[in-house]
Amino acid sequence: MTVVEEPAPALPVSYLSWLSGFTVGRLGDATLGFALGWVAAGIGGTTAALVLTLGGLPRLVLLLVGGAVADRVGARHLLIAGEAALLTLTCGLAAALTRFGSPVWLLMGAALTLGTVTAFCLPAAGSMPRRLVPDDQLPRALALRQGVSQIVLLASAPLGGLLVGSVGLAVVACLAAGASGVALSVLVALRDPTRPVRAAGTPAPRLDLLDGFRVVARAPGLRAALLLTGAGAALLLPVPSLLVPLLGRASGWGPGQTGAVAGAVGVGAVSAALLATRRRGPTSRVGTVSAAGGLALSAAGVPVLAGGATLDGPVAMVVTVVGGTVAGFGSGAFAARLAPMVLGSAPRTHLARVQALVGLAQLLPVLATTTALGALAEVTSPSWALGVTAVGLAGCAAWARVRVAS
Repeated sequence: MTVVEEPAPALPVSYLSWLSGFTVGRLGDATLGFALGWVAAGIGGTTAALVLTLGGLPRLVLLLVGGAVADRVGARHLLIAGEAALLTLTCGLAAALTRFGSPVWLLMGAALTLGTVTAFCLPAAGSMPRRLVPDDQLPRALALRQGVSQIVLLASAPLGGLLVGSVGLAVVACLAAGASGVALSVLVALRDPTRPVRAAGTPAPRLDLLDGFRVVARAPGLRAALLLTGAGAALLLPVPSLLVPLLGRASGWGPGQTGAVAGAVGVGAVSAALLATRRRGPTSRVGTVSAAGGLALSAAGVPVLAGGATLDGPVAMVVTVVGGTVAGFGSGAFAARLAPMVLGSAPRTHLARVQALVGLAQLLPVLATTTALGALAEVTSPSWALGVTAVGLAGCAAWARVRVAS
């Protein structure tokens, strides 16, 4: 007798509406960010590095503050204020670019201000799926968000390059303003109670920046999941952003070939995320086991990626792309399995603060491993750096399985 599994129930309309607006807004931000970096690169390498650094630096300072504020005043209210600020800033940037051109001070100021608003709103945005979706649908909701976020990353660079080359940076800023306007309109129209949950008659929670640390410290499963999140991000994120370009340079590939390999990693991640949207059921500790499987798959794909560069002819690129796709699929499976466990385990009073810690757990280790792997690739070779990455991923996968078994 054949058992036909019933299809998973549709995600709430409120969540799909929010995700649609959020995706449009982030596509505008990412496209403008690439365009700013491209124009800065035309001035000089130091200018480009400063623009990129100023765009990402606020996350180190504002993630914890943004998480505490979101849990106090409500994630939706904070996101409305953030999108309104982005709309104002991008309109002002478009006017300034039209008036002054693209001097260094304007590019740096734009990167810093836009990065500040985005960093402040990240924890609130990260907590929205738990506020809008029942717990049994959280894995699918997060997988869908992960998939569309990866698509935004893949599309923003070519789109930004096409637009800045054809219509100019000021028009790109105008389009980003329009994208923020779409996201703002969706948030204003959203009819869902996303205010902080607390008992009647109790005062609003204090703006305690360290309370998220205390919550994580009291929950061993959540603490282990955050450690695994940081370790996985530290090893996985430098692969397409740093090690693949270095491997391409060392192997004599052109930018098109190198981009194809980096794109294969992204395609693998998107495929894993979209596949995870078909999964049903609530979050559980089993998510850590499945996340370990994703790390193990990436650990298997990374050496194939590196080994393909040692081959000759068309087969070299085929093997490298296959290795990148497998590594990306493992990375996507890792995130799709672990993210629902982290967000689903957080107390509803601390959703944004826990998401702020997730951001820090991903950001700080990546800064260290990117520097270390870059130095290792320079001293030895990119293939050696990829080999060390694969060994680290395998070790993390083994630790995750032992941790759950214990």
